[in-house]
Amino acid sequence: MRLAESLSIGACTAPSRMMFGPHVTNLGDDDRSFTDRHVAYYERRARGGCGIVVVEGASVHASDWPYERAPLADRCADGWKRIVSACQPHGSLVIASLDHAGGQGSSAYSQLPLWAPSRVPEVNTREVPKWMEEADVAAVVDGFGRAARSAVASGLDGVEINAGQHSLVRQFMSGLTNHRGDRWGADRLEFARDVIRVVRASVGSALVGLRLSCDELAPWAGITPEMAPGIAADLCSLGVDYVVVVRGAIFSSEKTRPDFHESTGFNIDVCRAVRAVVPASTAVFLQGSVVDAGQAEWAIGDGVCDGVEMTRAQIADADLMAKVRRGDVDRVRPCIRCNQTCQVRDARNPIVSCVGDPSSGHETRDPQWDVAASTSRRVLVVGAGPAGLEAARVAATRGHAVTVVESGVVGGVAAVAGPGGPLVEWLVRECERAGVQIRAGVASDEWSRLVPQHDAVIQATGSRRGDVDYTVVDGVAVHDIADVRRGVSALPNSGRVAIIDPIGGPIAVALAEQLGDRAVLITPDNIAGNELSRTGDLAPANVRLAQRGVTVEKRSVVRAVEPHADGASVRLQDRFSGELRTIVVAAVVDAGFRLPTEPLPVERVLSAGDCVAPRTLYEAVLEGRRAARAV
Repeated sequence: MRLAESLSIGACTAPSRMMFGPHVTNLGDDDRSFTDRHVAYYERRARGGCGIVVVEGASVHASDWPYERAPLADRCADGWKRIVSACQPHGSLVIASLDHAGGQGSSAYSQLPLWAPSRVPEVNTREVPKWMEEADVAAVVDGFGRAARSAVASGLDGVEINAGQHSLVRQFMSGLTNHRGDRWGADRLEFARDVIRVVRASVGSALVGLRLSCDELAPWAGITPEMAPGIAADLCSLGVDYVVVVRGAIFSSEKTRPDFHESTGFNIDVCRAVRAVVPASTAVFLQGSVVDAGQAEWAIGDGVCDGVEMTRAQIADADLMAKVRRGDVDRVRPCIRCNQTCQVRDARNPIVSCVGDPSSGHETRDPQWDVAASTSRRVLVVGAGPAGLEAARVAATRGHAVTVVESGVVGGVAAVAGPGGPLVEWLVRECERAGVQIRAGVASDEWSRLVPQHDAVIQATGSRRGDVDYTVVDGVAVHDIADVRRGVSALPNSGRVAIIDPIGGPIAVALAEQLGDRAVLITPDNIAGNELSRTGDLAPANVRLAQRGVTVEKRSVVRAVEPHADGASVRLQDRFSGELRTIVVAAVVDAGFRLPTEPLPVERVLSAGDCVAPRTLYEAVLEGRRAARAV
């Protein structure tokens, strides 16, 4: 495969054409330095065959402190050295990402004003930045040079300048954020040129890369795909060894790495246009939700690019390139682009991880799950959702003889709701490869007879519908959304459907999207899908709901569901004013909180997933591993 071929970049050669791009990990410490967790995280991808590892972006100047554990270049030398020592023996090129978030940062940590080209408020916090004076501009440009020298002195193969999302360099380049009348506004590329010149002069023969936003998705003033080739050609002529084609800007931060609602490879056309104009000596990398090795291989072979950034795909499976080389592409753990645990730039300060591989980001803490057990045992797993399947997979890998029994659908709710289907399919395939017996349609009285034949039992029976806090009058049915998704409960083919969503999560929103103008989404919040802010899908989801004609009843709690000639009458109360009102619908679906299923009447049972406490796919997979390890 071309993806597995080596790639010459400047004076260096990468062992493969796959890049692990820079992203927020929150693996740093309070001193804004790299840690042992960073070292283990990047080493794991290098060991898996990644060609180029670009380390988490480091702020080049103390004026930039965009999130709590953001690395500061002045404090990164030791960490860079340790990352290099861990990764380079595997053949990977190691690159330092140099950054300054400008007006897209936060003053919460520095307690100083943000620096930006112009006084354009930060979209989320509405914070107005300081207009950078000449001395500020000079200090940041010098900071890029100083950081570049430090990175190369630390043994890195080069540096990458961020002119993509959350980037001061891009803010100077864009009419959205640069309203200046001086020389920095008269030619908006001048700041980027100065940064590239000083970095090029600072690193000698080491690599200089450029992460370039080629579509700000704001054509009224921003960088457009039509402008991008000219910009790329201009900047790359200054000695750029490679360019990564990305998109996004201050008004479209969620578009840089969107979730599963958008198609993969969305930068293909603009990347092809950039490849056509930059010098042949400048390697061009495609970025844009490319998580499938087949699409990456096609893009290289079709001349779209020279290499592909596959960051989320390698968070999901650190051995992605190793499996490609072995011809085991079908064994690659899929990235389902849920953004649930890999997108961590928020106030909660979570650690980067993956719902499919919860050990990502926890390499220094998690055990080797597949270490052979001292004694082979017969293991019965009750429940074939993600927790049960992962428990079965890991237990079988450790040498146990495993049987999985399931009364309903293999894969649980994850198989029929949300983006988890490909992960469930992968788990089933891996279980089958490991010799796990999966038996569906097994009633409780049948599997209970299997218990004495096994040495260990793992319960992974999932959740059940929770208790409701509203009155349901006899004669009206309220459907459980899990039953609707499983096909157990059917909705009418016509008429409006009320969806009660006290959580603000993705499952209720997805059903509302599917029903379109038939849906009435009832939420206690001021906006639909409140919890989708964690994955970057909050604004896009509300756009989709509006486009589909969904009615959203905001700030509303359900007090009663009563029979009506047309189906059901739902009594709502405004949670702030207390005002009561009634809507008439053909059917009602409850997407509320869930409760664990009852414990199995079995001694010494291990439990995993929602039957412990209903949570997310991440906890289900993690606890499945832990249960298997405990056998």
